[in-house]
Amino acid sequence: MTKNRILAAGLAAALALSLSACGGTEAPEEEPASPGVAVQVQEIGADTIYTENTVSGQLAAEDQSTIMVAVSAKCTAVYAEAGDEVKAGDMLCTLDLASTLASRSAASINYRSSAQSYNDQAAVFEKQIALAEKNVRDLKELFEIGAASQLEIDQAELQLQTAVAQRNSTLSQLEAGMQSALSNVEQLDTVLENVDARGNVIAPGSGTLVTMNAAEGSFISNTAPLAVIDGAEQMKAVVQVSEALVPKLSAGDTADVSVSAANQTFEATIRSVERAANMQTRLYTVTLTLPSDTDGLLAGMFADVTFHTDVSEDTIVVPTEAVLTRGETRYVFVVEDGAAKYVEVSTGLTGNGVTEVLTGLSAGQQLVTVGQAYLNDGDPVRIVSGEA
Repeated sequence: MTKNRILAAGLAAALALSLSACGGTEAPEEEPASPGVAVQVQEIGADTIYTENTVSGQLAAEDQSTIMVAVSAKCTAVYAEAGDEVKAGDMLCTLDLASTLASRSAASINYRSSAQSYNDQAAVFEKQIALAEKNVRDLKELFEIGAASQLEIDQAELQLQTAVAQRNSTLSQLEAGMQSALSNVEQLDTVLENVDARGNVIAPGSGTLVTMNAAEGSFISNTAPLAVIDGAEQMKAVVQVSEALVPKLSAGDTADVSVSAANQTFEATIRSVERAANMQTRLYTVTLTLPSDTDGLLAGMFADVTFHTDVSEDTIVVPTEAVLTRGETRYVFVVEDGAAKYVEVSTGLTGNGVTEVLTGLSAGQQLVTVGQAYLNDGDPVRIVSGEA
């Protein structure tokens, strides 16, 4: 019996040793190191950025462009002759219109001054009349309690009537002067239609120059067309712009036009920019010539016109969503040595989904464009896609 117990104990010990040798107890695995925040990046580079201003207008048809300059002027240079094919925005000739352009500038200043005087006087009279009306009301209340006489009320009402009459008379005279100044501006705008600020006559549309009545060194007639352009069936876009935008636009500039009804987007050329506002809308009319080879457009279709102004070239441009804001501070994250780096920036122009960065970044850096909202300075990062 004792021999059997000894044998069983030995077998148990051997089995335990065997299980231990076979690794019956597994060692715990080490946790993997953090891979970092997943981000997308893009290499920073220099580009050109525009401020974009989009306004809506309509299309209209035009078959022939006739250029009139309703003033006698000397032609100093000619760039095209009858029979030439010209494009919208081409310079046809240069005229000595220095005095007319100066008159246009003076007329515009006079009109703005007249309008300002009208508005200033109207504001003064409104205050005077408001005070006179209040004085009448106060005296009537005092009269009810015996603290004012009917004579005082009569005198106050007479003062109110006098103020109203003076306002009507003065504003009528100022309005007449303003309308006269506006008429002068409109007349000079007619003279200078299709002429830029340097006296260059600009082709309003593309086509064949069938008539050219300008010769270098000679005077042009103010009673006959200076030039006539025959083109293929062509369309134009007419839009109204604000006083803030109109000083930034000139004949010959280009703009993007989108016509959703025709599912088309193309580049157009500014034909003319009116320098006098519509009296009712206070907006300025801009006419653009569309490419002659554009099909499917009909008069009356709505068009969205995007003007590119305030151009900044060879500047750092980044996606707008990459720029974060905290209070008055704007900042981004770049990747350096596998880690996120916090960089404060100052910004300039904003365009279509992009922003100009004036300080803080340089070309060649890796800018975080996705995942930046989850970063802190110094965080390890893992680039999952984007430009190296």
